[in-house]
Amino acid sequence: MAIPPVGAHIWGEDPLAEAQSIGAERVQLFLSNPQGWEKPPPRDDAEELKAAELGIYVHAPYLINVCSPKPNVRYGSRKILTQTCEAAAEIGALAVVVHPGHAEDGVDEGVSRWTRTLEQVESEVPIYLENTAGGDNAVARRFDALAKLWDAVGLAKTENEVGFCFDTCHAHAAGEDLSDAVERAIGITGGIDLMHVNDSRDKAGTGADRHTTIGEGHIDLGDLRHMIAAANAPTIVETPREIEKLKADMAFVRDALGG
Repeated sequence: MAIPPVGAHIWGEDPLAEAQSIGAERVQLFLSNPQGWEKPPPRDDAEELKAAELGIYVHAPYLINVCSPKPNVRYGSRKILTQTCEAAAEIGALAVVVHPGHAEDGVDEGVSRWTRTLEQVESEVPIYLENTAGGDNAVARRFDALAKLWDAVGLAKTENEVGFCFDTCHAHAAGEDLSDAVERAIGITGGIDLMHVNDSRDKAGTGADRHTTIGEGHIDLGDLRHMIAAANAPTIVETPREIEKLKADMAFVRDALGG
């Protein structure tokens, strides 16, 4: 049986060439400044990317926080999420990955704003919500909050396809027990649509979202292999973008998948 496709987060200037240089079947990229609110600009290679066999995931900007009680942040987040989804459709992306965010007035309030967001945002590509590393009142850091979010997502009156992206570094940073984290996440969401496999520069439970090359951080390699195998899902490594290290990280993932 073929193993799920494996790839990496790339620079995004020439996705097809970059994917070939590291031997990736899938890639992930930003379509705009990950720390900004700018609308993604048109890409000259959009039609080429859309026609290519390479599968592309788009990561939405980090500043998106549709859970915020502040109207300007919430409405701005919905706008850039919509624009990112539109730009992702232009290149034939498989999905848009987004951090669910946090709410200063509590997880329950933040969760309800995701329901409203999914009812307002229209996307031709699936939207994957990702577990997050830290933040007070984060709606997808601890798995009890993730369960509330997923219950609300299931009740949203939306035509959008919603999936789940599991990040190993984020689960480690959140202080979750990694020995059965994937199994518990599947129990909440029904499945894992995409894995982000990353080691962590910091110890468990710190809330610090600082990825590092596999084997150079604080995540037990046995736990990492188990999570990869248990998810058995398409995988992106988001480790430092050094070609040889990306190749090694992808090789680790393929080995854990039985390839």
